[in-house]
Amino acid sequence: MSPLAQVFAVIAALIHVLFFVMESIVFSRPKVWRRFGLKSQADADVVKPMALNQGFYNLFLAVGVLVGVALVHTGAVASGVAAVVFGCACMLLAAVVLVSSNRKFFTASLVQGALPALAISLVVF
Repeated sequence: MSPLAQVFAVIAALIHVLFFVMESIVFSRPKVWRRFGLKSQADADVVKPMALNQGFYNLFLAVGVLVGVALVHTGAVASGVAAVVFGCACMLLAAVVLVSSNRKFFTASLVQGALPALAISLVVF
């Protein structure tokens, strides 16, 4: 696995850790829930349990990618690459679902999916 693919994968994982923090730890802050298009505290209160769950999904994907990169560095290359590609593919597919659900999320889907796509393309090609 190329060093550049690993860099893209690690940055993608760190972005997903940031999503976890936003969705699961600091979601109650108006500045945060407004980033998700919510208009009121009441709306945020309704969405908060789902955001908490979604944040943990993002954390688990990030951990999988980071463990995969660590495995590559410990010599378990095939297992590490498989974990990285799987985690990055999940991130990329989630970005596709996001933009297909509403075109106004195009920029958010790019943030979520561009680096995993680059990591996967460097592994595959």
